[in-house]
Amino acid sequence: MTSNINSDGDAGLGSARSRAVQVAVVGGGVIGLSVAWRAAAAGHQVRLIDPTPGRGASWVAGGMLAPISEAWPGEEAALLLGEESLRRWPGFAAELAADGGDPALVSAGTLMVALDQGDAGQLGVLAEYLDSVHRAVERVTSRQLRALEPGLAGVRAGLLVPGDLSVDNRKLLNSLRAAAQRRGVVFVGETATEIDQGRVTTASGVLGCDVVVIAAGAHSAKLHPALSGAVRPLKGEILRLRARRLSLPPPTHTVRAVVEGRPIYLVPREGGELVLGATQYEAGFDETVTARGVRELLEGAEQIFPSVGEYELVETAAGVRSASVDTLPFIGELEPGVLAATGHHRNGLLMAPVTADAVVALLAGDKPPAEAEAARPDRLGAGDWL
Repeated sequence: MTSNINSDGDAGLGSARSRAVQVAVVGGGVIGLSVAWRAAAAGHQVRLIDPTPGRGASWVAGGMLAPISEAWPGEEAALLLGEESLRRWPGFAAELAADGGDPALVSAGTLMVALDQGDAGQLGVLAEYLDSVHRAVERVTSRQLRALEPGLAGVRAGLLVPGDLSVDNRKLLNSLRAAAQRRGVVFVGETATEIDQGRVTTASGVLGCDVVVIAAGAHSAKLHPALSGAVRPLKGEILRLRARRLSLPPPTHTVRAVVEGRPIYLVPREGGELVLGATQYEAGFDETVTARGVRELLEGAEQIFPSVGEYELVETAAGVRSASVDTLPFIGELEPGVLAATGHHRNGLLMAPVTADAVVALLAGDKPPAEAEAARPDRLGAGDWL
């Protein structure tokens, strides 16, 4: 069966200026849902194509909105884009709460901790880099760390990043879906198999449109030749735990550490819950939770927050992040009538507001936020990845 959304067959973005366009968003994770909601709120007719919207990697994310603590030398463009999106988050969350429900935005900040001399050296490199790019973080001693979070143990030093935020990823996804539905987004519960200018093919037929937005995460590489090899799957595992009556409550801050070379984060949730992550390795599209992954996460967490060993293990889960070739996402036009909004790596939740706003600007024929310029899909020549 063929369903033609577009009646005039016009697929160019130039024709989108000053009028509503018919948009097909492929992918229903945090990026696809955010784009669909914002585009519909701007007056466009939107269909979102995904068999399980609100699931995938976004469902098993930690919820950190942390451009400063994610920063690293040589990744200045990602830092600027993440910071711009962080500035948009309070307004984004407030509008979302009115349209679809409260996503539980938290402003407690992040504690980055070091366990041994090697970890302290790595943290020192980051602190010096942040100083060099004029980003304010506070160096804290082991005594100050324990005063901030009494449950921490064995930590030598740390950094306090007060401006970092966090969000309950599952409340966020549910709110985005409700907000999109309220704004008239039509959900198509199928998988896109092919994308051409002005149409999306599924098992049931062809959906016509003015503009296609590819927001299918790690699966985006299969939907357009310009993304083939530029976006790849990167597996991560997380645990969800809950404090018990005789255990310490979760920390009030997000806590990040490197334990024996492996990154560990602990993100508190309401009701005494704690999200513990995240392993990261190349495993294709495998979403199996491994015993090794669970062991590494629990052993690492117990070294910095021993009480976690007494927590109830509520859930184990794995997801596949969408990693790009250079840590930046792809946001912008791939060809007339086809936009990319993918490749966000660990920062899909963080960069959802700025990505959605950039796509909506492009739909209107306007310039996206200046910080998104570095994420243009044409920044790398085709020969660099094809």
